[in-house]
Amino acid sequence: MVSAAPTKFILPDLVSDCPYPLHINRHRKQVTTETKRWLFKGDNMEGKIRVKYHGLKCGTLSAMVYPKAAYPQLRVCNDFLTYLFHLDNLSDDMDNRGTMTTADVVMNSLYHPGQYQSPRIGKMTRDYWKRLISTASPRTQQRFMETLDFFFQSVTEQAHDRQESAIPDLESYIALRRDTSGCKTSFVLIEYSNNLDIPDEVMEHPLIRSLNEAANDLVTWSNDIFSYNVEQSKGDTHNMIPVIMNHHSLDLQPAVDFVGQLCKQSIDRFMNDRTQLPSWGPEIDRQVQIYIDGLEDWMVGSLHWSFESERYFGKGGRHVKKNRVINLLPKHA
Repeated sequence: MVSAAPTKFILPDLVSDCPYPLHINRHRKQVTTETKRWLFKGDNMEGKIRVKYHGLKCGTLSAMVYPKAAYPQLRVCNDFLTYLFHLDNLSDDMDNRGTMTTADVVMNSLYHPGQYQSPRIGKMTRDYWKRLISTASPRTQQRFMETLDFFFQSVTEQAHDRQESAIPDLESYIALRRDTSGCKTSFVLIEYSNNLDIPDEVMEHPLIRSLNEAANDLVTWSNDIFSYNVEQSKGDTHNMIPVIMNHHSLDLQPAVDFVGQLCKQSIDRFMNDRTQLPSWGPEIDRQVQIYIDGLEDWMVGSLHWSFESERYFGKGGRHVKKNRVINLLPKHA
């Protein structure tokens, strides 16, 4: 007997699984106003994008994930995250050639800021980059550019998969998703927003890399759970849930529960790794602790923001946060 297609599923209680306290930056309202002015400068955004921007509540996300940043740094972080969501929305509608063109514009604007004549997206890139480099250490600047380059390479690969309607295998998906999430660049902004200058050899230590991965996986996989309903309605398969359904031959709810367990394991891995850290001397240890606190802020902040934003649950986010029941949207023709 063929079982009926599911009409709903229940979210795992990830907010309760995450033990870290939520902090909110006091400059939230001010950066929200200023970023909005920056994004809509000139008449470069059509009405539909403006509506999406207001529902996104990116200022709330930035305030939750960079709670200790001073105003100028929080403003750059919020401009960047807003711009990253804008790029994500653009890339959803592009083939891999369109994504590559956007990548060229953005990366050329970073590597050759004085020489490269560019369209609007390049001008925005140069503008926040100029503000970022005024206080970011050379190491932080380098990490920012490298991780953003990885982001574009992976998004191009994702666009190719989308064109082919391909569901990647689990291992490939995990590696690719760590880059398409934009978390790597967003985590570099923890260094920038707290005025840190951590040596490369410390950032490349296996335990620091593992902490970064665990935080990235929680943010990314929880996002896959929260965004699944909207994405399945569009037929988008770049999501952990269809990958798990395909890989383990599971129905929807067991696949959601499985991804929820993976999220919980990421939190456990993060907590365990943090207790194992070696010492690099008082000053580096101080900076490393601030950086890892920043990863915790990202983990807990992204979970809470997902229910504040209208991106995944429309205006019903707080209700969903309480009862965790998702009614499946009909698939678009």
